[in-house]
Amino acid sequence: MDVSTLIAFVAACAVISIVPGPDMMFIVANGVARGRAAGVVAAVGMSTGMAVHTVAAALGLGALLQAAPMVLDAVRIVGAVFLCWLAISALRSARTVTETAPARFGGHSLRRTYAMATLTNLANPKVIFFYIAFFPQFVTEGGWPTPVQFLLMGAILIIVGLTVDASVGLAAGTLSQLLRRRPAVQRWLNRVSAAIFGGLAVRLVVDR
Repeated sequence: MDVSTLIAFVAACAVISIVPGPDMMFIVANGVARGRAAGVVAAVGMSTGMAVHTVAAALGLGALLQAAPMVLDAVRIVGAVFLCWLAISALRSARTVTETAPARFGGHSLRRTYAMATLTNLANPKVIFFYIAFFPQFVTEGGWPTPVQFLLMGAILIIVGLTVDASVGLAAGTLSQLLRRRPAVQRWLNRVSAAIFGGLAVRLVVDR
């Protein structure tokens, strides 16, 4: 990959990462519901999922997944179930917030946030198909093997995306912490997060 192609690819990754999508909405929802740490951890989880998709694309597993749609359906349904569970958990948190008992989120919640973010990204089959459609436009002949170029481009996309997503998660968490001084506001923030999780679950099921 020559320098001009690399610059064009980085610019394209920046544009793609800035445009709001399901991953960013998930990160915002976690930042709003759980604070800055959860927003950043959700971004890291999404990047982990992207890393798995990168390796799959480099190994040519996209064609295999296209040939086995039932596997994609099963993964998508599992992801939707977990998103629904997150929505219910956020609603339950909204109901338990009081003047003397604000919502608490410990290390276990952060580990769960990371796992759920990774699963949410992996459950979206469009990601690997995006890789298959997008990356070949920047593959150059006569240089490194195509799988190596895929891995390089995937790493660049992950770095750019993580930078943007972590910044968004940090901003969402900071804003929510400023607003959480009033329990009524905290309840509404949890309800907004529940709505986002529920919407992502519906989208994951119906969007083919």
